[in-house]
Amino acid sequence: MKLSPYTKLLAILLLAMVALFISLPRNIPLKVDFAGIEIDRNLVRRDIDFSYGRVNIQKELDLKLGLDLAGGSRLVFEADTAGLDSDRRETAVAGLKDVMERRVNLFGVSEPNVQTSSFEGKDRIIIELPGLSDTAQAIELIGQTAQLVFAEVGDEVEPGLYPTELTGAYLRGAQVVFDPNTGAPVVTLNFTNEGADLFAEITGRNVGKPVPIILDGEVISAPVVQSQIFGGEAQITGEFSVDDAKNLSIQLNAGALPVPVVLVEQRTVGATLGQESIEKSVKAGIVGTAMVLLFMVLAYGRLGLIADVALIIFAVLTISLYKLIPVVLTLPGIAGFMLSVGMAVDSNVLIFERFKEERRKRNLSDALEMSFERAWYSIRDANIATLTAAFVLANPLDWGFLHTSGPVRGFAITLALGVLVSLFTGIVVTRNLMRVFIAK
Repeated sequence: MKLSPYTKLLAILLLAMVALFISLPRNIPLKVDFAGIEIDRNLVRRDIDFSYGRVNIQKELDLKLGLDLAGGSRLVFEADTAGLDSDRRETAVAGLKDVMERRVNLFGVSEPNVQTSSFEGKDRIIIELPGLSDTAQAIELIGQTAQLVFAEVGDEVEPGLYPTELTGAYLRGAQVVFDPNTGAPVVTLNFTNEGADLFAEITGRNVGKPVPIILDGEVISAPVVQSQIFGGEAQITGEFSVDDAKNLSIQLNAGALPVPVVLVEQRTVGATLGQESIEKSVKAGIVGTAMVLLFMVLAYGRLGLIADVALIIFAVLTISLYKLIPVVLTLPGIAGFMLSVGMAVDSNVLIFERFKEERRKRNLSDALEMSFERAWYSIRDANIATLTAAFVLANPLDWGFLHTSGPVRGFAITLALGVLVSLFTGIVVTRNLMRVFIAK
């Protein structure tokens, strides 16, 4: 069933109202002093908290701010990998990053950033903790060497997990191999001579039972023992994907390689600097948006008013997506949003110019539909080019020859989201507004 333009426009308005609610700040000051009426209070926007049967949806609707806006701490740890060869060195650094990410999450920090850096033979882990200014406890916990231990499961009389003497100190390493019969990925463990004896004792006591492997107090795997294992070599099998198997081997090696780390840099960013940056960015955004709105009206008249409505819908949709995903906003991220505001009217400009040409050849309704069809190819190609550039800047696959900076990625993500939303507002919103208010 084909929907009428009025039905589509109603759906767009409902979507815009929901997005507007999500985009509103938590506290909205309301002050009125007119004709004897005085109102001075704060309206509070609630978060999403919905429960029905087994469905429970809870979502905070606050913007997540990065280190440069919310303030916080930046810690740089240097790993002592001098005694490792290149392969084990790479494994050790990957394992350290994984362990530190786990430890950072214990503090409940909003969207922390953990990344590695290798320069002039030095391997470092860079950690950014937005909103966390008291870092003494974080430094003490994050800087510890990873603790890996094999445990046993209690019985019905004494349930629970009981750590054994077998720790990461007795594990030479873990790696991913492929089963020659099935081709499925498995994780192999290789113990020292003393570790092999301990492992044989543990597996002998737990045939048919799981032996949990605990890293920093968290169970990362609990393989079931099929038979007593001698010789110090074992395999963890299961329905692994290749990525799952690699992640498990990285976690095991993080506990097997006791690589010490040293804090070499600690920097605190004040929240006052972030607040000042936010205020200036908001002012710049208001001025820039107002100029775009005014230009469209002066250049295209009634068509410009339609483009302005679409641009306002674009803004509330984009901000609501930032909150729902969520996207961590930094100063470069705000710059990406402001750039996308200017780009959001590009499709409208192409459509309006094509509409002027088609209007001379055919009636109003046909000219409108033809202008969208012929402008679409230019809009598509231009936005694909921008999205490709944003993909390269974001580097989601962590290619080593590309940039991995958090601020650069923030710019790319906000730019890409802005381009995708502008495609929707330019093609769907503007088109239906024109069908209702111009063609009719």
